[in-house]
Amino acid sequence: MRKYTPKDNVQGKSYYTDRFWVAPRVPREAVEEGSHFEAVVNALGSQVKESYIEVGQLVFHIDASENFAVIKTLRDECGYKQCSEQSAVDYLAQDGEFELFYQLLNHAEAKRVRVVCRIKKGEAIESIVPLFKSANFAEREMYDMFGIKVNNHPFLKRIIMPDDWEGHPLLKTYPLQGDEFASWYEVDKIFGKEYRDIIGPENRDPAKVDRYDTKRFSRVGYEVPFGADISEGEKEQAIKYSETILVNYNAGTKQLDERK
Repeated sequence: MRKYTPKDNVQGKSYYTDRFWVAPRVPREAVEEGSHFEAVVNALGSQVKESYIEVGQLVFHIDASENFAVIKTLRDECGYKQCSEQSAVDYLAQDGEFELFYQLLNHAEAKRVRVVCRIKKGEAIESIVPLFKSANFAEREMYDMFGIKVNNHPFLKRIIMPDDWEGHPLLKTYPLQGDEFASWYEVDKIFGKEYRDIIGPENRDPAKVDRYDTKRFSRVGYEVPFGADISEGEKEQAIKYSETILVNYNAGTKQLDERK
């Protein structure tokens, strides 16, 4: 039997060893003089801590406390009228921080910039909803999935998970198959905790096929009425094919004498 290796702090360990090929990172290029991106960097001045070109777009790092002022300058002075994306990356185990990014688009120049900043766990970021209405749901999702609070957001609440959900699913420490709370959530919510012993925990294995599922969907060709007794097995049923939904590809085909 293979020796068990403790999996504590797996995020802080290297994902690769010298036995594996590691893909090179995307090359970074200097901002070209006289270019549109140089004008953007100059407009922001000392607010830019680091800047470079990556895959044809400008990426620059700022202090998290200046995110609102920087994005306002990009919108009003540099022509970036659309915030197409914003989210975060969990680097808590590696650096003790979240990395936040904003993806902005300039339609007139067909240019993109990415604004990057970092905050520590428990710190909040200023909302940019007054600048871009599209940031409303993005900031709520960031709060829901990572637990990052956004100051002065008009309606900061969960957007995907239920309001009473425990934990934040996009944290790297969140179990892939869910935790104990996740396995009992629907049972507790619908029936109550007193039914745990009767119903059992939720199955979170996507590869599992259960012949006793609610509607017998996993027994194609052996369907029975809902609630029927199948203690002695199911009788085989002929599969009826539909010309629009279920097609029998094993049926014989006709050979055309001439090509039309």
